[in-house]
Amino acid sequence: MSVAAICMRRRKLRRVLSCACVLFFAAAANGQIQVELKFKRLQYIAYEPVVATLGITNLAGRDIELHDSDSQSWLGFEVTGNEGQPIAPLNSENAQPTLKIQAGQRVTRQIDLAPLYPVHDFGAYHVRTHVYFADLGKFFYSGTRVFEVTDARPIWQETVGIPTGVAAPGEVRTYSLLTNRFPDHTSLYVRVQDKDTGIVYATYSLGRSLAFEQPQAEIDRANQLHVLHCAAPRAWSYSRIGLNGQLLEHSLFMETKTRPRLVHSGNGKVAVRGGMIETPSQSSRSTAPKLSARPPDVPKED
Repeated sequence: MSVAAICMRRRKLRRVLSCACVLFFAAAANGQIQVELKFKRLQYIAYEPVVATLGITNLAGRDIELHDSDSQSWLGFEVTGNEGQPIAPLNSENAQPTLKIQAGQRVTRQIDLAPLYPVHDFGAYHVRTHVYFADLGKFFYSGTRVFEVTDARPIWQETVGIPTGVAAPGEVRTYSLLTNRFPDHTSLYVRVQDKDTGIVYATYSLGRSLAFEQPQAEIDRANQLHVLHCAAPRAWSYSRIGLNGQLLEHSLFMETKTRPRLVHSGNGKVAVRGGMIETPSQSSRSTAPKLSARPPDVPKED
């Protein structure tokens, strides 16, 4: 082989190696941050919290810091509706606290989309999240996930006034109990709203419910709602809900020789009689939750 041919082969080899290095480093850069997005279930009730679990894995080989830069938030969501139309956030400001992630570490965050985007109308929603890494000036994206918003079946409703001194005269709240059948269980929901203004203060699940047992609902003298429903064979779940949707108490009662039931006392209070309490009542914060936010101590669903 001539000297000229050998030199030409070497130049070709150098070009191939150079291209391979460029592709390798581009792939490495694209894989420096791994972003995952998950929803606990596919179906949600209108106005209930839609909690997304965000997972971020640092594959950069060094500690990194995710922070906002030049009015660009490091975390964002892309939400589209049934027909692919983009859905704008309710608030254009999306400042995020700085997040430091060690090399090889995976961190998770839970974010309720309901207060951030208008996802209360019935239909399917497609969601993708992105993470902006300011050090590289690059975006890293999760896969697209889908959830559906529907409404539950109303089974009980009552409108009450707000006690004097608590709100403006004439202001009212409407309590509703609803049920929704999921593939493996039925859930009982409570909704608190002002139908005159259209404000929904809270919608959330009170837990699993046996469909053949009708829930009991009573209003006390403070116009708070008391609910007792059968959560499992011989097990009854008790909840007390405030005028702005707060879950004020939650307890579990087991049937003994008597079945639990709600009763009114002479002074207008409502209490559970019968059965045996298994989970002590817990008081939550007295302040109202954010619009459509999940209040504290809501029973978890499996």
